[in-house]
Amino acid sequence: MLELSAGRRRWLLFVSLVAVSIVVATMSALYTSLPDIAVAIGATQAELTWIVDSYTLALAALVLTAGALGDRFGRRATLIAGLALFTVSSALPLLLDSPTWLIVLRGVAGLGAAFVMPSTLSLLTASFPAERRGMAVGMWAGFAGIGGIVGLVGSGLMLQVWSWKSIFGVYSVIGLLVLLAAFTIGESVAARHGRPDVAGAIFSALAVGGVVFWLIEGAQTGFGEPFVVVALVVAVVSLIAFIGVELRASDPLLDVRYFRRRGFSTGSVSVALQFLVIFGFFLLIVQYLQLVQGYDALGASMALAPMVVPVMVLSVIAPRITDVVGLRVVSVVGVGGIAAGMLLLSRLTVDSGYWDVLWPLCIAAAGLGLSTAPATSAIVSDIPADEQGVAAAVNDAMREIGAAIGIAIGGSILAGRYAADIVEVLPGVPEPARPAVEGSFAGAIEFGNAAGPAARPIVDAAAEIFAAGISDSLVALGLVAAGAAVLLLFVAPGRGYVPQGDVRRADVDAAAGSASDQL
Repeated sequence: MLELSAGRRRWLLFVSLVAVSIVVATMSALYTSLPDIAVAIGATQAELTWIVDSYTLALAALVLTAGALGDRFGRRATLIAGLALFTVSSALPLLLDSPTWLIVLRGVAGLGAAFVMPSTLSLLTASFPAERRGMAVGMWAGFAGIGGIVGLVGSGLMLQVWSWKSIFGVYSVIGLLVLLAAFTIGESVAARHGRPDVAGAIFSALAVGGVVFWLIEGAQTGFGEPFVVVALVVAVVSLIAFIGVELRASDPLLDVRYFRRRGFSTGSVSVALQFLVIFGFFLLIVQYLQLVQGYDALGASMALAPMVVPVMVLSVIAPRITDVVGLRVVSVVGVGGIAAGMLLLSRLTVDSGYWDVLWPLCIAAAGLGLSTAPATSAIVSDIPADEQGVAAAVNDAMREIGAAIGIAIGGSILAGRYAADIVEVLPGVPEPARPAVEGSFAGAIEFGNAAGPAARPIVDAAAEIFAAGISDSLVALGLVAAGAAVLLLFVAPGRGYVPQGDVRRADVDAAAGSASDQL
């Protein structure tokens, strides 16, 4: 562990929190600006999707390798490299603004984020003493959890004053400032000197990248498309190969036997399912507020801002609660709170008011705040200090995979319900306008704006269908969260569980076997 003064630790914490906040915030920052981007550069719907998702794909596919490189060559060094990539790729869209360039540059920014996220967390776990580590991890998890809201609110404010390019300009300036600050923190290098696990890095990137691509592109074009099926096959084969390589490697990228440790596996599953539900929810609620309730971009993002308070407060105190009641209780109650929030939100209709959104939103946010920090802490506490970069990367990869699955689930159910039910409305729509109305509720709104009061019944019917699709999607997400809470009730360790982070890899099997008997 790094020996730092209290002041140096506070500065490291500040730099790490700002760094993780900007790379998470930029994931959602473009959601509110996509209509402006489409008009400004002529991007198609498919191109808009990949302008957003190329960032997620690169981050998810490469974060495990980036975390391992941080352990081996220096966590501050990888943080600096990641911030440099993020900053440059955020600034270049100010000059290179074609759809293709935006997709490529967003992918490069995702690569930078893959280096930033695990290095920030592993620097904290390697630098803070045990009695302060829970607080640091809790704050990191809280800032990572609210990053999506920060991105939505910040972009909404910027679009009120400037154009969509201001989002890239502001994030590049913040990235540059954090990059300069990163040079002032101490280095942290683990004692890993074996040969780099190149095969593991390749297979992990193909496995994670393949499944994320399958989810993203399958949700847009159909899961039966040949290249989508090929992506899934590549992911499955690569996962099998990765497991085989890691079991035989002398210094593996990730010793997969760590998943036999109940804290590590519980934290991984919990984080993935939390972000599956929350990011699926973000996709749905932003559309509900803007299209059904008529909020503008800033209004929709500000409507979600109250989530920040319960997430941050509970993320900070959740590790202390966990020390008292155990990981099982906080995991079940937290994820159960997310489930309750989603099921209550599924009752929203076209006539619902903001209060109908706010109080279930706060319940879901409280559940997220209660469960996310303990899950992250469980992952990093069950891994040796020399592999904290990998532990942090597992945490980040599970977040990204969960988010991609949640977006795919929410978007697919919504699109399927709308496509099935809008057919009954189409006979009353003039032939030239039918493709727009059939394609999306946004298209139906545009038709209504052009056709005037005579089209109001059609738009109202489409709104009812769209709201019903959002309700179905939220029910599905709520049931996923409820199922996750039940699963965690049986698999999460209780108060007697002792984290295995101080056990050497040679003792992994024995430690995992004894840990599996502790409840």
